[in-house]
Amino acid sequence: MKNGFLSIILHAHLPYVRHPEHDSFFEENWLFEAITECYVPLIRVLDRLHEDKVNYRLTLSLSPPLLTMLRDELLIERYLRRLKQQVELAEKEIVRTRNLPEYRKLARLYRRFFLNTRDIFQSRYGCDLLSAFKKHHAAGNLELITTAATHGFLPALSVSETAVRNQIDIGIGVFKSHFGFAPTGFWLPECAYYTGLEILLAEARVRYFFVDTHAVLNASSQARNGVYAPLDCGNGVLAFGRDPDSSRQVWSAKEGYPGDADYREYYSDIGFDLDLDYIAPYILDGKTRVNTGIKYHRITGGDMPKEIYRPEPALTKAKQHAQDFIEKQQQHIKRLSTGMDRPPIIVAPYDAELFGHWWFEGPAWLEQVLRLANDNAYDVQTVSCGDYLKLNLSHQAATPSASTWGDEGYSSFWINEENDWIYPYLHQAEEEMEKLASDLHGLAVNSLQKRALNQAARSILLAQASDWPFIMKSGTTRDYARKRITSHLARFNYLHDSIRKNAINERYLLALEMMDNIFPGVDFRDFNPAGKPARNR
Repeated sequence: MKNGFLSIILHAHLPYVRHPEHDSFFEENWLFEAITECYVPLIRVLDRLHEDKVNYRLTLSLSPPLLTMLRDELLIERYLRRLKQQVELAEKEIVRTRNLPEYRKLARLYRRFFLNTRDIFQSRYGCDLLSAFKKHHAAGNLELITTAATHGFLPALSVSETAVRNQIDIGIGVFKSHFGFAPTGFWLPECAYYTGLEILLAEARVRYFFVDTHAVLNASSQARNGVYAPLDCGNGVLAFGRDPDSSRQVWSAKEGYPGDADYREYYSDIGFDLDLDYIAPYILDGKTRVNTGIKYHRITGGDMPKEIYRPEPALTKAKQHAQDFIEKQQQHIKRLSTGMDRPPIIVAPYDAELFGHWWFEGPAWLEQVLRLANDNAYDVQTVSCGDYLKLNLSHQAATPSASTWGDEGYSSFWINEENDWIYPYLHQAEEEMEKLASDLHGLAVNSLQKRALNQAARSILLAQASDWPFIMKSGTTRDYARKRITSHLARFNYLHDSIRKNAINERYLLALEMMDNIFPGVDFRDFNPAGKPARNR
């Protein structure tokens, strides 16, 4: 056994965006970009490591909305159409850049990249990326976990224990329906913890979750091992704290690897750089400029004009940064192990979408990190937090402090002057849903009523997603975020009133079921606060 462990966790999540009522929709590109730039490259890395018999462990958290979208036939069809457009555009770029050899080389690279993506997605895995993740889980290299049903911001929902319980239980239920087993670990949306949450996690048979650094350092009693060993919340549920150094190495805009001058510049895309007439067939509705995925420049430095992207030096730099990362972890473990009564674990959680989308070379960096950790020359072993618990150590009992990760470390990014107006409406809708379920407890409901009640439950869950208040604060697509919340609440209110008046319009209900077809197994009875909580195992 090595002197210490490194646990890398990738959290893959996107909000549920699906618009069958439109031929194409801007926000659906979030999923398409992530598949091409993040999820398929990650699978490519895992496949290579498997072929080379590299002994590694990696944890991947897959959110229920993402799980659902990755197996949605409509979105898969639209993604393949988008990928075809990208191949065509890359071929068009090869012609356009025929007198610009360095640009033409990149255009060819992108054509290969898109074709290879299509081969992996469509030919190798039959348009089912979850089967790839399941394969690597079965091989023993990938620990799969999940998160709340719609990534709800649980501290803000905790005025209702039922709301939080359903976010947890339904999330686990969706995961189990796709993979056939229940996860051991649970990603708290936004790493947002509040005292008492561990009770509901224990009821759901969750063994561990993650919190940011200060949640452990400000725990109810001083953490003897800092963030390098988990805390037992007092009921056998373990809280693992994020290591600040490994976080800073990757996340920091100033110190982090992704900001290196040799890496590809995300914000330089031909969808915005070239003439509209030329690019029109490959952007939204021929008028709205969007990223095409073809980017020709590197980050360069400071305010200097962007220089052309050079893949070979960028790949070399990714390998150098991977070695630097592993060497720093080894040095850190060596320092920690002299003062601890157990092997330290360095917990390094990241958004999966960083790797490939924002940081194009991120998958290459990750692959090299996992290869180097397998090298006996380094006293570092990659594990999952579930693996660490199998050491059967006795862990310090303490309650983490209320906290989140991200800006300022508490709840201010999700509850502030830009978005605080939504919570009274969310709480009111939850209360009305619970009252409906309570009033109908023990009564017979017909099939139409049951469909309407279950659809009302879906509307509540979708409105609770943490993505919308986050977007309102960050200011990226505020109008869409506001519309998503108000639309889901309006749908709930309509269904609630229709059920109460026994005047359900089946045609309109069917339209809502087609638009919001997530959670096919949802049961409105789980919203009855007096009812016995449904369990997923």
